[in-house]
Amino acid sequence: MTEQAIVKESLIEVFKKNGYIETGQLTQRDFDHISHQIETATGTLISGSTVKRLLHGEFSRLPQIATLDAISRYLGYTTWQEYRSARRKPETFIAQEAKQRIAENKNHTHTSARVKGYKLIALVCLAIGAIAIVVFVQFTQKKQFQHMEKASFSARRNTNHDLPNTVVFNYNVDEVIADSFFIQQSWDTNKRVRISKNNYTLTDIYYEPGYHIAKLIANDSVIRTIDISIPTDRWFLFAKDNPGSKPEYIKADHCIRDGFFGLSEKDILANKIDIGKEKEYLYTFFPGKLEVSSDKFVLKTRVRMKEVKNNNCPYITMEVFCQRYAMFFKTTSKGCSSESMLQFGEQFISGKESDLASLGFDVTQWMDMEVIVKNKQANIIINNQPVFSTSYKNTSRLIAGLGFVSNGLCEVDFVELKGIDGTVVYANGFDSENQ
Repeated sequence: MTEQAIVKESLIEVFKKNGYIETGQLTQRDFDHISHQIETATGTLISGSTVKRLLHGEFSRLPQIATLDAISRYLGYTTWQEYRSARRKPETFIAQEAKQRIAENKNHTHTSARVKGYKLIALVCLAIGAIAIVVFVQFTQKKQFQHMEKASFSARRNTNHDLPNTVVFNYNVDEVIADSFFIQQSWDTNKRVRISKNNYTLTDIYYEPGYHIAKLIANDSVIRTIDISIPTDRWFLFAKDNPGSKPEYIKADHCIRDGFFGLSEKDILANKIDIGKEKEYLYTFFPGKLEVSSDKFVLKTRVRMKEVKNNNCPYITMEVFCQRYAMFFKTTSKGCSSESMLQFGEQFISGKESDLASLGFDVTQWMDMEVIVKNKQANIIINNQPVFSTSYKNTSRLIAGLGFVSNGLCEVDFVELKGIDGTVVYANGFDSENQ
């Protein structure tokens, strides 16, 4: 097996470990999810685009050893060398060697002891050379990456609740020995900026509310992290062409009509947003943190979607934003259940790899939705019927915000968030504009 094939095989193992049976129809979100899983487990950042490239074998030379070691550690090995050795088939090599020895004995019955001695010496020299190369590479890598404990990293935002919001990062990597340094403002590897020694400040703009983990990176390793909260003092509404695009803010004088919260087509047009284009519309609420554990809560709501344009697969995603992993589930029509997905903790489940038909509903009709999480066991209930249950291992800490995402305009009757003990953390019946 070639080195390139072993790298590709290792990525396939990573995806299988995360529940992906087939890897032929993955989306960028899937690759970013795997990137996040590897980083969480190993502390080494491998971008979603790099994961995609390695999985497809799209590289002419081997990745950096730090990248390969991270993949190996994620799969339970100590180093890439250990993983690579485990992938070999020693019995095949032994059989081949045995056959070769038999052939040599037949053809060289009278080989002199001197020739055999030369062969032995050559083998010893090769072994010593290989060990020397490994030691040299490891020594070189250690020299290239040292003193990460001497790095400093802090941040402050310029405004309390306004958007966009500029965050000022203060850092010092003068004493860290590494080839390159970066600051990444969130999970999105596209928002990574190169920094250098003898500079100590970087500013960056956050265009959306949210809770982020900013990273100080040396080479491919995260050496410091900071929690960045971009809160709002109200429900904040915007549209996006796709998850990676900049938001188009939506301002509306009256988002509450007849006891329901939401936008109208008139609001969209007034904000000069092209309703003819396929977009997703987001209603988000980020008070900072809601002082309730993401492992113990009950969230109830009643919602439906009004189409802005004709969609083959209309959907609503109900999302609980947390200090670590997001928690969400996407419901759409049964015929489009391949597009459904959900995540709780590290547990991400795609409708392309799992049967999520139970999340299939007519989202243009009113739906009573409920999420109950207790002791890292999540249950989704729609229209008073349990539709899905899953468990996870890694906590997401406190809940930071709530959201509705759709390719149409959501209409929300009420939202209620409680702790598992019944304590009401947030409740809104949308009876007046002041709520």
